Amino acid sequence: MQRYPRNMIGHGPDAPDAAWPGGAKIAVSLVLNYEEGGENCTLHGDAASEAFLSDIPGAAQWPGKRHWNMESIYEYGARAGFWRLHRLFTGMDIPVTIYGVATALARSPEQVAAMKSAGWEIASHGLKWVEHKDMPEAEERAQIAEAIRLHTEVTGSRPTGWYTGRCSENTVRLTAEAGFDWISDTYDDDLPYWLEVGDRDQLVIPYTLEANDMRFATAPGYIEGEQFFQYLKDAFDELYREGTEGRAKMMSVGLHCRLIGRPGKIAGLRRFLDYARGHEGVWFPRRIDIARHWAEAHPHKRYARPSQMDRETFVTAYGGIFEHSPWIADRAFDLELGPAHDRAAGLHNALCRMFRSATEEERLGVLTAHPDLAGKLAQAKRLTAESTHEQASAGLDALTDEERATFTAMNTAYVDKHGFPFIIAVRDHTKASILEAFERRIGNDRDTEFAEACRQVERIAEFRLKDLLP
Repeated sequence: MQRYPRNMIGHGPDAPDAAWPGGAKIAVSLVLNYEEGGENCTLHGDAASEAFLSDIPGAAQWPGKRHWNMESIYEYGARAGFWRLHRLFTGMDIPVTIYGVATALARSPEQVAAMKSAGWEIASHGLKWVEHKDMPEAEERAQIAEAIRLHTEVTGSRPTGWYTGRCSENTVRLTAEAGFDWISDTYDDDLPYWLEVGDRDQLVIPYTLEANDMRFATAPGYIEGEQFFQYLKDAFDELYREGTEGRAKMMSVGLHCRLIGRPGKIAGLRRFLDYARGHEGVWFPRRIDIARHWAEAHPHKRYARPSQMDRETFVTAYGGIFEHSPWIADRAFDLELGPAHDRAAGLHNALCRMFRSATEEERLGVLTAHPDLAGKLAQAKRLTAESTHEQASAGLDALTDEERATFTAMNTAYVDKHGFPFIIAVRDHTKASILEAFERRIGNDRDTEFAEACRQVERIAEFRLKDLLP
């Protein structure tokens, strides 16, 4: 069955504290995209000139022609912008990660030497800085392989990280299959996370398109360095506050030599770096440093995921969540299950939907499948394992003769009046509060009590799922 692949839950409400080295409250990852010389250009065998991320308003590709203005803007990034940024980062002793387009790196040997001398991480930004959305899968796979080969040849070592940027629907899977310590073609979190791609556990370090100087070349966007500084400061302040509360996060900042490398724009970046360095507990890692820390501090743990099970396995695993009612799990299997349902809260919602949409007769069958509290089945040790554990949690497996007689009398009176056993999520209660609820609820009319019993059944199911899933 086709499952919904998008992950709308991620780390969820219980996202881990990053536990950055040295107790840092925030990790600020600075990324410098090096694309100059790898962009669309007829000199590179492309059909048209570049039109993306420049200071030319409304730029359009020139089919079959060189675009002299566009080329010179990109060249500024290599000739002047890079060196201005290099002086800034080395002067502040702040390491960065380079997203290096392989063909661009090959055309910039002095810049590559400077990157290596500074101890910067040089990750791969693909073979060419071109659009991949319509690229056939086989061609994209081949380009990834060629990017790795050329990158290794030019820099002397294989890239350990990857970011395509102008990617296709296949990019994340293909780069994961290629084997990198980290990949970054996602924008979906403030923390790294693990992605299961076949047998591979792939670390993803999400990137950003908003704390990014590309907004100087888009509308709406930044007009002056002060706006860039203010946005970065606001983002930093909020994440730093979360870090002081024990929820340390990561902040990515995206930069481009031809954009932020201009004097009027770099002033905002310099102001931000001075501001961030003025705080205690700020870590400026390369992305490979983040990857190594995360792999050690938060290693991936696989578990059987409901959305990836076949029907038989799914029903076997979750058919007893609603007492003796596997039909609920069988129906839930046909829903649009996805990663959000691989956690207890998500699967609980799916199962409850099937219970709530069932006929009254079917729901009554679920209620009557529940045993009496501290009844004959419990004494005969014939309860399900789940029910046995639940009743024991409230001490119902160790009643005095007087208490047992009280429960028996109340069970009988309740069933005679309502037509189904008294049901309560005992893990929410003590023995005394269960008896109090028994005495209070037995006076309800049948419809009120039927609705309450259904709510309690759902609550019991929630507890049972939390015993099995994150």
